[in-house]
Amino acid sequence: MSDTQNLDMDAVDAYLARHLEGYQGPLEAKKFDNGQSNPTFLLKTPTRNYVLRRKPPGTLLKSAHAVDREFRVQSALAQTNVPVGKVYLLCEDDAVIGSAFYVMEHLDGRNFNEPTMEGESNETRAAVIDEMNRVLAELHMVDIDAVGLSDYGPPGNYFERQIGRWTKQYRASETAAIPAMDALIEALPDAMPEDDGQRTLVHGDYRIDNMIFAKDSPRCLGVLDWELSTIGHPYADLAAVIMQWQMPPGKEGRGLADIDRAALGLPSDEEFIARYCERRGLPGIDRFGFYLAFTFFRMAAIIQGVYKRALDGNASNPERAKRLGQFVDVFAENGLKALKG
Repeated sequence: MSDTQNLDMDAVDAYLARHLEGYQGPLEAKKFDNGQSNPTFLLKTPTRNYVLRRKPPGTLLKSAHAVDREFRVQSALAQTNVPVGKVYLLCEDDAVIGSAFYVMEHLDGRNFNEPTMEGESNETRAAVIDEMNRVLAELHMVDIDAVGLSDYGPPGNYFERQIGRWTKQYRASETAAIPAMDALIEALPDAMPEDDGQRTLVHGDYRIDNMIFAKDSPRCLGVLDWELSTIGHPYADLAAVIMQWQMPPGKEGRGLADIDRAALGLPSDEEFIARYCERRGLPGIDRFGFYLAFTFFRMAAIIQGVYKRALDGNASNPERAKRLGQFVDVFAENGLKALKG
């Protein structure tokens, strides 16, 4: 097994014994199957459980796998209406386990891998999706100055910056020519709306499987996986939800394409967007197709990076990473359709 699958248990135990108040071993660890970017482990002790997220070892793309940013943003959100797990410590010394990591509380709740939420009632599905909508609106209404995150992202046009960043990331991890991706990279800058001045905290990968919900209610206990968070434009997060729903249903696509949503108690795209706008006091959103196309483009670039790491032997879940790599052209094609639509 590669180092992404295992932890140096002795090193982790010794470090936590020195630095984490109340920690008592012995320690056991189990790797979560999800979390393609930063390997994530459940740490078990006799008194309580924790979660450890680490950077993958090896050569990484610049600015990727920023566990220090994940730690900072969750610390800042602790006193807001955005539910996050409590973070305990950040270790940036690669000498401890081979890469930087942080430790946070283990949220004892339930996680839905797919928005269809198989086995749940229509009432539960509707309530969970509405809670997802509420938390997203709350995230975009956080006072970034008050929580100390005004410098968490650079100034300027968010979409212009992101398109440039992810184009570079994609080219750095490109393994074969994908015509749809090339066409999307060329078309996005020309389709970009004028900057409307909105500047909020954005999650960067907001979807239902990055959330933990209470076992006995639709209440969200915590939003996970903040690696791509920054200060940017809120419509990118909103469009990311809609993007996910347009993918095929099932374990890989995890979407709602061709699903009879009304029969499952799930809202339409338009209903979800309208409820979000209502919560934020917005009249509506013009040219939503661009924002949707952007999220397809960014996800295609992310997945390409995951696929490249699988080929290089650095992926958290190599087999799944290789399967995901087959979706790059699908995301790119959908991005082009969104621009035209």
